[in-house]
Amino acid sequence: MSEPEILFENRGAVGLITLNRPKALNALTLNMVAAMRAKLEEWAADSSVAMVVARGAGERAFCAGGDIRAVRESGLAGTSYALDFWRAEYALNTFIKRYPKPYIALIHGICMGGGLGISVHGRYRVTSSSAVYAMPETGIGFFPDVGGSYFLSRMPGQTGLYMGLTGARVKAADSLYLKIATHWVPSEYWDALLEGFAAGDDPADVLSEMARDLLPSAPISDRRVDIDRIFASSSVEDILAMLDQDDDVDDWASETAALMRSRSPTSLRLAYSHIRSGKNLSFEDCMRMEFRMASRILQGKDFYEGVRAVIVDKDNAPKWDPPALAGVSDADIQGYFAPVAHELEF
Repeated sequence: MSEPEILFENRGAVGLITLNRPKALNALTLNMVAAMRAKLEEWAADSSVAMVVARGAGERAFCAGGDIRAVRESGLAGTSYALDFWRAEYALNTFIKRYPKPYIALIHGICMGGGLGISVHGRYRVTSSSAVYAMPETGIGFFPDVGGSYFLSRMPGQTGLYMGLTGARVKAADSLYLKIATHWVPSEYWDALLEGFAAGDDPADVLSEMARDLLPSAPISDRRVDIDRIFASSSVEDILAMLDQDDDVDDWASETAALMRSRSPTSLRLAYSHIRSGKNLSFEDCMRMEFRMASRILQGKDFYEGVRAVIVDKDNAPKWDPPALAGVSDADIQGYFAPVAHELEF
């Protein structure tokens, strides 16, 4: 028999969740999301469970995101799976954000997209040195969802917009600077960390005792002045124009512009709009907005093409439609934010 996709265990005072698809980098399926929500509800009402800890199996990833291959297949076939997945996933993200007990994510390896959705909204996010974080959705014709409009818009300065548009990868030091992670505890101490949690000790005290501050300076902080200056621009086009102005004196500017130009033009404009909007919205309103956007993505072309190019055929040569920012009108973008027949409910 095959291994369960997700494992649950009561370990002392801890309700322990282990994402258990290591060969798939622990990518989330609808069944995993549903099982996780059900168990979190059960543990919320269980007085013997003082806190919840989530982790990923294997050495390569905490969670690489949602199983977007399955979502793509559903969209192409016209089945309900894609919308069912996003509806359940976004509701889970919100449940974690409002969870009544400490929710602690132990993050190693890849943590991207949906992996951030089940970690960054929790009370404590423990990073290891191996962790790599990103919201790479504009590269597959999508947008930074799972609450990206909320947490990216609240990062220091313009760093969240920079991450959302480019899909830039950041490591442990940056994750602390950006508030993605709350503590750095080297992974060799995680067993002892879990023992402290299981004993029922206050997680804040356990983390305070075991967290380290020996990381080097965060590389993204060294770019903060440039990021804030350029990404404060009033449009994606203006951001690219400013990057182009700097490209003769700075490789970072030219590399960032090239990275953005490889992304879906529609996704770039969507991400810009929803991250800007998210700063003034409640968490629940951000999630409702993102569900509307995801619903409309299924009616377009770029998501299917982006996943084909990156995940299915792996030729990394998507043909975006439209192929340039000039072909994406304001009216096109506004349509993604209009109400849908069956809104996201919590």
